[in-house]
Amino acid sequence: MAGDLPTHAEIVIVGGGVAGASLAWQLTRLGKRDIVLVERGTLTCGTSWHAAGLIMQIRATHAMTDLSRFNAEVYPELEAETGLSTGFKQNGTLAIARNADRLHELKHRASIAKTYGIAADLITAREAGELYPGLDTSVVEGALFIPKDGQLNAVDTVMAFMAGARRNGARVFENSPVTDIARLGATGGYRVTTPQGTITCDTLVLACGLWTRELAARLGAVVPLNPCEHFYVVTDALDIAKPGLPVLRDTDGYVYIKEDAGKLLVGAFEPQAKPLPMRALPARAEFIELPEDWDHFALPYSKACESVPALEKVGISHFMNGPESFTPDANFAIGEVPGLPGLFVSAGYNSEGFEMAPGASRALAEWIVEGEATMDLADVDVARFHPFQMNTSYVEARAAESLSSIFHMHWPNLQRHSARPARKSPLHDRLAARGACFGETLGWERANWYAPAGVEPRDRYSWHRPNWYEHTAAECRATRENVALFDLSSFGKHLVQGRDACRLLQRLCANDVDVAPGRIVYTHMLNRRGGIEVDVTVNRLAEDRYMVVSSAAFQPRDRAWIERHVAPDDRVWVSDVTSGWAVLSVQGPQSRGLLQGLTDADLSNEAFPFASSREIDIGYARVLANRLTFVGELGWELYVPTEFVQDVYDRIAAAGAGVGLQHAGYHALEHLRSERAYREFSLDLTPDDTPYEAGLGFAVKLDKPGGFIGLDAIAPQRGQVLNKRLVMFCLEDPGPDLHKDELIRMNGEVVGYLRSGVYSFTLGRAIGMGYVRHEGGVSAALLRENTFEIEIAGERHPAQASLQAFFDPKGERARG
Repeated sequence: MAGDLPTHAEIVIVGGGVAGASLAWQLTRLGKRDIVLVERGTLTCGTSWHAAGLIMQIRATHAMTDLSRFNAEVYPELEAETGLSTGFKQNGTLAIARNADRLHELKHRASIAKTYGIAADLITAREAGELYPGLDTSVVEGALFIPKDGQLNAVDTVMAFMAGARRNGARVFENSPVTDIARLGATGGYRVTTPQGTITCDTLVLACGLWTRELAARLGAVVPLNPCEHFYVVTDALDIAKPGLPVLRDTDGYVYIKEDAGKLLVGAFEPQAKPLPMRALPARAEFIELPEDWDHFALPYSKACESVPALEKVGISHFMNGPESFTPDANFAIGEVPGLPGLFVSAGYNSEGFEMAPGASRALAEWIVEGEATMDLADVDVARFHPFQMNTSYVEARAAESLSSIFHMHWPNLQRHSARPARKSPLHDRLAARGACFGETLGWERANWYAPAGVEPRDRYSWHRPNWYEHTAAECRATRENVALFDLSSFGKHLVQGRDACRLLQRLCANDVDVAPGRIVYTHMLNRRGGIEVDVTVNRLAEDRYMVVSSAAFQPRDRAWIERHVAPDDRVWVSDVTSGWAVLSVQGPQSRGLLQGLTDADLSNEAFPFASSREIDIGYARVLANRLTFVGELGWELYVPTEFVQDVYDRIAAAGAGVGLQHAGYHALEHLRSERAYREFSLDLTPDDTPYEAGLGFAVKLDKPGGFIGLDAIAPQRGQVLNKRLVMFCLEDPGPDLHKDELIRMNGEVVGYLRSGVYSFTLGRAIGMGYVRHEGGVSAALLRENTFEIEIAGERHPAQASLQAFFDPKGERARG
């Protein structure tokens, strides 16, 4: 204890595990001193105490590796600063593959490592056996060895973080459970009540592991996470358990194995995990150990015995079953909670807290100090969650799948299967009857592709040409050559209305949205660094009313960004009307002819130009028709009140039967938009990318009255040859596929990686987009005069490079 609990502190952190302790340390390193951490029991008593302490730098994507790679740097720094041992040793990770598909995934991760200069060696089964005595190499197809990975002692590490924080002024109060929590009124800030007293603060951080959900809910915050039972066993002493033994990751066998004081610790991320209802947790929430369950653990342990046969005969000294918290998407949650200024979260680490905490806590500390995120955190931003995800049945089922997903194959376009269906379009059953194979995004069931008669609408995943490719190809051809129908009802839709609606959006948007009613503007909302936080279309419906349309996946986050910037004196209301409008997108060169037969409105280019919006009649409905495209063809997006959409759909489908109308899904949409180099948020556009770097300077109006957030940061980029630019690539060989995260090489050197990639059915070869970095500037001349290759799982493939799309670069077909 650090004396009596003070009555006020600038920052209060609730939770004394690795998340809270590492954040306190990082905040003090940024100069913060008035920090109080309260812990319900003793430090580490929640879930940190039983962590296996594995440290691996590389993740499945560059975005997550940007956060995880700091762990190998931070732990030695922590030891040097505090003089305390964390038990961190870099004995390496040996990841084995039992089949060719898993080996491809390991090769992909080895490529990601090259971006950061992380040593990662692809080795043979024989070499793996030399590194790991006792490994049965007959089950090994190949392996990846990362020598600077390792392991640590979880309890010692938290104590070192806390010692470093205390040394710099932070105070820690153990045995101080939070009994009440409240937001203060007009003064701002929060009040935290414990048996030791009450403390107010300007900034409150909830870092209390699996208890974060319920504590946050008291303030109305949405933090969906749920515990699962997480298992490992510790064997008796084994001769092969030497101190330098690498950590073995046998993801095909669902297990990891690490040396532990002359014994082996065998842990699992099994394919059918056990969710744990919060009500089933013991009343005493310290150092929880749940009952052994050998029936459940039998499968992963039997797999461990296949890879390390010595485990078959050794005794077990301890069976550990402890709760760990998991989020619906298996990404942790950090950031400021929407609608609650000064309330931050760091939780839901999916049993990877010690791997992710160094990078996550540094990023969150910078966010707290600077007032906004200083790097791309969109995929882990707590604002990404939808309120429905707090549903108990949903979050329990999805948490179990998230545990299993840690070791599953990270296939391209992999879909979750639990807690479905949750949110369905009014057309769901009609589309299912037409052979739709549904995927899921933020709970929405969405048609990804359509199976023709006689074909089962079921995904069969592959790194190369999965089973839906031929059907998606047909959907793409129909869109390019005739007409196709997409159900885009999952679009996020917000009404921004009131006297100051225009003023607010002008302040937020880089483009000029002060246009005449009936005009649609493509725009971005930027952070102070000029990075893209929000990618939307803005439809001015009236002088004081706009509809802002977002992607389904980021609708809650986009709304939070808008609401966060509403000033106290703004007369503005932001309403989520997503569920009130279905969206039918009719696209292709014959779209005008099809729709013209269903309405008396004039759809000619003169009467209905590109980026315009009109109310038209179809059947008995008044439809908001928007002349837009995300596929690069003539088309309309029809916003239909949900109660009318079934009739409108039936009329379009009936009329389309005579002209060969093709139903098309989100896979086709992705292939088609990539051909036209239309950018997508979280892939091609992130908070680290500016519009000029993304080649979207046309959507920036530097001279509009009043300016906008981020103006000062991007104004100097206008007209300049930038050192970072989004570049389009087309492979010369028609054989390989592209997905994302493949390396970009210029004259043999790594200069970037692909943010997105698809096989272009129109061009007959794979294409992708990625940012190229070059100190001398990235220009069309640079791309012409140098040799480019794309590295796919370690193999290099020659590619053409361009600042323009490889298909229809002028977009004339969409505007005709």
